[in-house]
Amino acid sequence: MLAPQLIGWAHTTFGRSAAPDVETLMADVAQQAMSDSGLEPSDIDAIHVGVYNHGFSTQSFEAALVGATTPALARVPAVRAENACATGSAALYGALDRIEAGRARAVLVIGAEKMTDTDATALNGILLGACHRKSEERFGSFAGVFSDLTDRYAARYGDPHDTMAMIAAKNHRNGVDNPWAHMRRDLGFDFCATASEKNPPVAGRLLRTDCSMVSDGAAAVVVTSDDVARGARRGVRIIGRHHANDHLAIADRRDPLELSAAAAAWHGALDEAGLSAGDLDLLETHDCFTIAELLQYEAFGIAEPGKAREVLEAGTTGPEGALPVNRSGGLKAKGHPLGATGVSQHIMAAMQLVGEAGDFQLRKADRAAVFNMGGAAVANYATILEGRR
Repeated sequence: MLAPQLIGWAHTTFGRSAAPDVETLMADVAQQAMSDSGLEPSDIDAIHVGVYNHGFSTQSFEAALVGATTPALARVPAVRAENACATGSAALYGALDRIEAGRARAVLVIGAEKMTDTDATALNGILLGACHRKSEERFGSFAGVFSDLTDRYAARYGDPHDTMAMIAAKNHRNGVDNPWAHMRRDLGFDFCATASEKNPPVAGRLLRTDCSMVSDGAAAVVVTSDDVARGARRGVRIIGRHHANDHLAIADRRDPLELSAAAAAWHGALDEAGLSAGDLDLLETHDCFTIAELLQYEAFGIAEPGKAREVLEAGTTGPEGALPVNRSGGLKAKGHPLGATGVSQHIMAAMQLVGEAGDFQLRKADRAAVFNMGGAAVANYATILEGRR
């Protein structure tokens, strides 16, 4: 079977949006993505929407909202996916399944979230819903779950404080060049490494700069069969993908620091593409917290266990390194509107592969990987993409 392709996309700026709701955010990107693809609403066979919600809004049934603002799409079959922070990738993978099954030739995928109107107490409860509440609510917050993983890492390998600050500084520097990023400010290592009034502790060892930001935003892609893509001005092939799950309760895992299901998704996608990590030119990965990016380096084999700091010091994951990671700024600087994130990551990679990334364009970008996870590496999605200019 020929690989499905992404042929059009649209992306709002992430951050505090003046848009009043998810319905408006999705409307902003739906028509833009179709126009970018060269297709009309009549060409769209299905709509897949990713919105986490769980209390951000009393308006649910988000799949039908697309047709509410774009009447030409009101009678197109539409479905909503939710898989915690991997909601956007879940929506995209559902669209890819539909195309590969021959049930559609063109699918509009939209990921969105409106988070910033929710007060801190309610927000904390909503995010805790992506954990196993019975065993992990005791940590007090979603950040607290990752703080516990940081403590486990420190007990085994030594305090990763400086390594996490290096990741934060790298991603904030990368975000400066991305016009869609929530924060476009080079904070520097010293700021990220130092607790202060502007960078206070959030949970245990995690400072504010170790945590992704609460953001509003939407992103949309049009994914098509190969025959439709041949008529597009450019396309990005999905040449490998893998979805793997782990125990929701971290306590039920053999070794929580291994991120074994994340590793399974990563290697499964590479195997399907017939590639190794050395064949990749960039990675957009899920840095909801800096410890998450650190653990992913080690799970994916980019670094040996306990030695993530070495690849950062060597510049391996920097913009000029062998495998640039989060050249877009990642979730850390670009922002993390939950339902939009997975779709956004695929767009950021696709833009690199067709030479449309502007000031954050890499010199060489032929193949890319995307990794998006829901919860603490519970639902894991890895995708390998290849450009066709």
